[in-house]
Amino acid sequence: MPSFLTRRKVLRTASAGALTGAMGLLSPATAQSLAPTKSMRGGSNNYRPGAPIVERIGGGGFWMSGTVRRASDGAPLAGQRIQIWAHTTEGHERDERSHGATLTDENRVYRLETPQIVPAFGQAHAHLAYDSDEFETVFLRPIMASSKDTSLEAHFVLAPA
Repeated sequence: MPSFLTRRKVLRTASAGALTGAMGLLSPATAQSLAPTKSMRGGSNNYRPGAPIVERIGGGGFWMSGTVRRASDGAPLAGQRIQIWAHTTEGHERDERSHGATLTDENRVYRLETPQIVPAFGQAHAHLAYDSDEFETVFLRPIMASSKDTSLEAHFVLAPA
């Protein structure tokens, strides 16, 4: 046996190889399937079908944003309509002026500025909906960590309709 290849080195190398193979590190990597987002309880409260696409809701100051991807492969979905409404410093979530929609950009991201969200029924929260025909409808009702936050993110993973 050559001097650089000792019995100890051979055993360590063989053990490391066996362990790596047992842990699945030698098998090819596979993409994990993404499960679709489930609608949240209370998410559809005060929903208005067909809310207009807007540049901003009211005077702004608060940012709603997130991403939209396709279930299974996680592909980004551009041009998807997301409706947003909330109880804000300028109106209640049932008011027409508190509703608006936006579209995702080429990177699957949506962003819409709204007035500051304030607590309703003891919780500062927003309502969001994906409500087009291509994928299943999803309603979200994310709760803010603090009513002083000036932004909130909500992400959608959509299943085909």
